[in-house]
Amino acid sequence: MIKTRGSQFVVGDQPLYVNGFNSYWLMILAVDPSTRGKVTEVFQQAAAVGLTVCRTWGFNDGGWRALQKSPGVYDENVFKALDFVVSEARKYRIRLILSLINNWDGYGGKAQYVKWARDAGLNLTSDDDFFSDQTVKGYFKNHVNNMLTRVNTYTNVMYKDDPTIFAWELMNELRCMSDPTGNKLQAWIQEMAFHVKSIDPDHLLEVGAEGFYGPSSPARLQANPNTYASQVGTDFIRNHRVLGIDFASVHIYPDTWMSGATVEAQLKFVQAWMQAHIADAEITLGMPVVFTEFGVSTRARSAFNATSRDQFVQAVYGVLLNSTRRGSAGAGALLWQVFPEGTDYMDYGYGVVLPRAKDTSRIMSAHSRRLLAFNSRCSWSCRWGCRKEEQSEDGDDLLFHEL
Repeated sequence: MIKTRGSQFVVGDQPLYVNGFNSYWLMILAVDPSTRGKVTEVFQQAAAVGLTVCRTWGFNDGGWRALQKSPGVYDENVFKALDFVVSEARKYRIRLILSLINNWDGYGGKAQYVKWARDAGLNLTSDDDFFSDQTVKGYFKNHVNNMLTRVNTYTNVMYKDDPTIFAWELMNELRCMSDPTGNKLQAWIQEMAFHVKSIDPDHLLEVGAEGFYGPSSPARLQANPNTYASQVGTDFIRNHRVLGIDFASVHIYPDTWMSGATVEAQLKFVQAWMQAHIADAEITLGMPVVFTEFGVSTRARSAFNATSRDQFVQAVYGVLLNSTRRGSAGAGALLWQVFPEGTDYMDYGYGVVLPRAKDTSRIMSAHSRRLLAFNSRCSWSCRWGCRKEEQSEDGDDLLFHEL
């Protein structure tokens, strides 16, 4: 199991810095034997460039190929598809972050839970009742229990005992617009973190938030991409002070958050956004921070094309390497998102097909090699004192610690 020690991840006494990716769709394609091979394909391609963590959905509530068809009622074939995803990840030495529900309507989300409660006769008026209604919270707690105690049909290992799972995520991009004070969401995080840890005290747990600063840290509000971000009910500092939350999660979407801004302005924001969260994770929270989604669209009307997207990826990696050199809290980043060949129909501009995106693949591979140098050459007590020691065959600087 991955653990934390201070503001770093560790495996035994070795530090762990991660380079990873998102592929939310793995379980859905694994259901159908004709597309199941795409799961293997994307893991092969990711492993080839040194990616070691994948974030994916551990939910699909209601609708097409639903994992949970109704509260507590599961489609065994879909659960077996998730079993396959976990077992394949293990083969390629890739660890998984499994998100437990969506804030958005895609794959059901909190709206589906509220609909189930309405269908059962409850008088709920808002999707945000998900966070406060006892019946709905009971539905979600039941799903958590069913997920964590699932015995994998391929490996015969219970999910809560499987080190292939890096961490659990409470909710993808949770927001509670009806309560900008953040009190309702904070209470939900506290309750659900306790529930998860009562079942599985060994795995790491993260919130799944985008990283927006809220009322608890007025001096940081200027770091948000816009004024709206402070009014969505999340609060980066406060949310991550909850007992049971092991590391901080942050997303990076400058093209969405700063629509109309130049590439240069967006890259400047990215650097400041990351540095603020790394500093707060290190000094205020005392925990690692993972940028669990970072991406930009290259579709028409975006400020980015393939070349400037590579600049964005390099900028993210550059901030993380500076943090790693200091032994600071910037523990990794997960690109949104990686697709295998033949899945363009699912892409809405953010997809990277590694065999086709040669330059992006080289950038990702070089970053992976640098992190591998840190992970393999250092003990946790080093703290770090690093120097450039040699270059790889393609001229990339490899950074090692002076032990």
